[in-house]
Amino acid sequence: MRPFRRTMTDTPNHPAIAFFQALPHAQALGMVAQKMAQGRAEMSMPWSKDLVGDPETGVIHGGAVSALMDTCCGAAAMSHPGAKGATATIGLRIDYMRSATPGQTVRAVAECFHVTRSVAFVRATALDDDTARPVATATGTFTIAEA
Repeated sequence: MRPFRRTMTDTPNHPAIAFFQALPHAQALGMVAQKMAQGRAEMSMPWSKDLVGDPETGVIHGGAVSALMDTCCGAAAMSHPGAKGATATIGLRIDYMRSATPGQTVRAVAECFHVTRSVAFVRATALDDDTARPVATATGTFTIAEA
């Protein structure tokens, strides 16, 4: 298992950070969190041969990209000021625009743009070094604890 790395700009005791640290899949996939604050999260996942879905091309498997986006969206929901506890994915739609470029880190940026008493609405984009062309976009709904 790869070591968890954290470079958050948020406070070290924020619930979103504890949530992220408790996810073994995030550690296994090598995810790195850059930011979790005010309903916004940014994470990355470096390219690794262990994540390749097609050995002939070296392209990261879409499931790994999906896991990155789901985790980033959940962290954005948890870091929203209106959410004070755990979260779970209700629904997540991911539209893949293209394959991630082999050898490049995939980054996800998620924003929680609306919160009701029990549901957070989030959108995200995944990019590699070619930031002009997204790898994928996502929209999702997440359960949240009441404030």
